[in-house]
Amino acid sequence: MRQADEILLAFGRALRAAAVPVTHDRMQRFLDATAVLGMDDQRATYLAGRVTLCSGPDDLERYDQVFTAFFGPDGLPRPRAAQRSGISYATGLPDAEADGAGDAEGRDVVRAMASGAEVLRHRDVATLSAAERHRLAGMFAALRPRPPLRHSARQRPAVRGRVDAGRTLRASLQRMGEPAEIVWRRRSTRPRRVVLLIDVSGSMSGYADALLRLAHRLTQSLRAQGGTVETFAVGTRLTHLTRAMRVHDAERALVIAGEAVPDWSGGTRLGETLKVFSDRWGQRGLARGAVVVVFSDGWERGDPGLLGEQMARLSRIAHRVIWVNPHRGKAGYEPVQQGVIAALPHLDHFVAGHSLATFAQLTEVIADA
Repeated sequence: MRQADEILLAFGRALRAAAVPVTHDRMQRFLDATAVLGMDDQRATYLAGRVTLCSGPDDLERYDQVFTAFFGPDGLPRPRAAQRSGISYATGLPDAEADGAGDAEGRDVVRAMASGAEVLRHRDVATLSAAERHRLAGMFAALRPRPPLRHSARQRPAVRGRVDAGRTLRASLQRMGEPAEIVWRRRSTRPRRVVLLIDVSGSMSGYADALLRLAHRLTQSLRAQGGTVETFAVGTRLTHLTRAMRVHDAERALVIAGEAVPDWSGGTRLGETLKVFSDRWGQRGLARGAVVVVFSDGWERGDPGLLGEQMARLSRIAHRVIWVNPHRGKAGYEPVQQGVIAALPHLDHFVAGHSLATFAQLTEVIADA
C-alpha cells in the first residue's frame, strides 16, 4: 500500500509541474478515494483524480495529458515505470532524461513539461505573464525549507559530548557501586525564529505576489518542523501578516494579506517602518536571536541615514540579518541605491531574490544562518 501511495504522490508532483494546483488537502482526498476504489481499476483512479485534484475546467486537459504520460497503456499503473520517471525532489518536476515504459508521445509530454518548468524556475517573476504566474504558484510546493537551529539550555543524551555525572552515578548505584557505563550528554537544538520584512511598495509590486507566496511556504513548512515565522509588510507603514500566512490554503492567505495591507504599491519609507518594527516588536523580543530577512530593492524615499541607524540596531539584536534584493542576481547590477548603501555595512548576507531558483537558494541561506 505504501508503494501505491508513493506512486500517487509522484503523480501529484507531476501535476503540480504541469500547473495543476494540487494542494495537500486535495492530494489527501485523492489518496483516500483510491484506497477505497483500489489502484487496480485504472478508470476509477482516473475519475477519482479528476474529481479530487482538478479545481476547474482549465485543469482537465493538463490532468489528462499527465495521466496518460504517467500511467502505462495496458490498463494498470506500473510501479517500475513510475519510479523510473524520476521525479526530482528539489524541483518537484519529472526528469527530462526519464525513459520509462510509457508510449513515446507520453514521454515527450513529460519531457516538455520538465524543460519548460525548469526554464520557468530561472525566469524573473516580474516579467511573467498571468499564465506563467499561475504555473509558478504551483511550483512553490517543491521548495523544502529547513529551520535555522540554535542550541538550547536543555541537555539530551548523546553518544559523545560531556559526561552526565548524575546519570552515570545513578547507574553505578544501581549496580551496588560497581563501575557502570559512562553516560554522555549534549545541548539540544531548537529552531530559531525567522522574521520576514517584505517591501510592498510600487517599485516592488512585480515581486510582491511571489514574495508573499514564499513567505507562506516558509511559514507552513517551518511551523510543521516546530519553527516560528513572523511576516510583516513594509511600505509607508508596517502591517503584521503572520495570521494571514498561517492560513493553510495559499490563495486564501494571499487574499487575506492583500486586504490587510493598506499601502499596497505605495511609497517606501524603510527607515521609518523599521523603527516602528524595532520599537513595537523587535526590541521587545521578536527579533532577538532571530534570523531577520528583509525583501527590498532599496529605493528609499525617506532618510537613508535613519535606515542605516535602524539596520545597525537590528543587527545588534538579531542573530543574522539577510537582505534579499530582486536585482542582485541580474547582470550589471551595482548596489547604488541609497537604501542599499546605508544597509550594506550591517548585513550578514546580501542575496538575489527574483526567481524560484533564487528563492530555493535563499531557503538554504536561512537554514544555515
